[in-house]
Amino acid sequence: MSIDNIREGRSIIMKIKDIKIKQISVPLNTPFKTALRTVKSVEDIIVEIYTDTGNVGFGEAPPTGAITGDTTGAIKGAIEDHIKKSITGMDIENFESIIKKLNGCIVKNTSAKAAVDIALHDLYGQLYKAPLYKLLGGFRKEITTDITISVNEPEEMVKDSIKAIKKGYKTLKIKVGVDSKKDLERIKAIRQAVGYDVDLRIDANQGWKPKEAVRVLKKMEDENLKIELVEQPVTACDIEGLKLVTDNVSIPVLADESVFSPGDALKILQSRAADLINIKLMKTGGLHNALKICSLAEIYGIECMVGCMLEAKVSVTAAVHLACAKSVITKVDLDGPVLCREDPIEGGAVFNESKISLPDSPGLGIKSIHY
Repeated sequence: MSIDNIREGRSIIMKIKDIKIKQISVPLNTPFKTALRTVKSVEDIIVEIYTDTGNVGFGEAPPTGAITGDTTGAIKGAIEDHIKKSITGMDIENFESIIKKLNGCIVKNTSAKAAVDIALHDLYGQLYKAPLYKLLGGFRKEITTDITISVNEPEEMVKDSIKAIKKGYKTLKIKVGVDSKKDLERIKAIRQAVGYDVDLRIDANQGWKPKEAVRVLKKMEDENLKIELVEQPVTACDIEGLKLVTDNVSIPVLADESVFSPGDALKILQSRAADLINIKLMKTGGLHNALKICSLAEIYGIECMVGCMLEAKVSVTAAVHLACAKSVITKVDLDGPVLCREDPIEGGAVFNESKISLPDSPGLGIKSIHY
C-alpha cells in the first residue's frame, strides 16, 4: 500500500503469518573472558517473523545463562510454546497490542522476548518505510563505541589495549573482578602503557564485595588512574552494596546486571544507588522496555549507556538504533560484532572499528542472514 493510502487514513495491513527460529555460530577473534565466564564463539538464536505482505522481521538473542538465566532451549521453548501462539495473526499496525501480548504471555524469559521484540520493531519500521532510529527519536545516525579488553594477565591485557588503540579506539572497557589486588595491577599497567589521552572504563561483572570495591576504587583514585566509570562492582541483587560504593567513591558507578526491568531502574534511580544505567536489550526484553528506562533516566537526570552481551549484528543493530534515537544515551558499549571473526549478516549497522553508522533502509536495515 502506498504512502497516499496512509495520508488518506486507510490502514496498512501487515499480519504476522509465521515465526521461525534458526541459529548462527560465529567464532570470536580471541576468547572473551570476564569474572563470570569464558566464551570462544557467539552461538545465537535468530528469529524470523514472516508476514502476509512478504516482509520479514529479524531478531536475535544470545543464550547467556550466567547473566539472564536464558539457555538455548529456554529461548526456543518460550518462543515456540508461548510467544508464537500469542501473536500469530496479529496486525503489525496494532503494535501496542502485540507488545502487550508478547510481555504478558510468559514471565521473565527476557532474551526470548527481546528477540521477538526486535523483529517486531524491524517490521514496524518496514511498515512505515522508515529507519527505526528515526521512528524512535532520530537524535543522530552515527555513534562511537568502546572496545572490551578481556581479563587476563596484566602483560596480555596491555598488549590487547595497545592493539585496540592502534585501531583507533579512544575508550577501553577493562574487565576486572577476578582478584582485586591484581585488578589494581592490571589497570596501573594499562594506564601506564596507553597514557592519559585514552578513557578507561572498568567492568567488575559483580566480582567484588561492597567494601572491597570501595577499597580498590579508592586506591585507583589515589593512584590518579583517571577511571571514567566502574560497571557493576557488586552482586546484582545487592542494591544496598551498590549504593555503598556509589556513596563512597568519586568514580561514577554504572548499574548493569542490577537493572533488567523499568521497575529495577526506578529502584536504582529513586535510591540513587548508581550514577548511570546500562541498558541491554537482552535484560530489558527488547526495545519497548528499554525506551521506558530511557524516559525514567531523563526524569531523574541520569545518563545511560547502551551495551550488549556477546551478540552478532542483528540484535546489536537494534541497540544501535536505540542509541542513535535517544539523547539520554551518552555512552556506548556495542563492540560485539567487531569481536567476531566473520559477519554472516548482510545489511544493518555499519561497523568501522569504533565508529558505527546506520543506513537509511526501513526498519533495522537487515537484508539477509547466511546460516
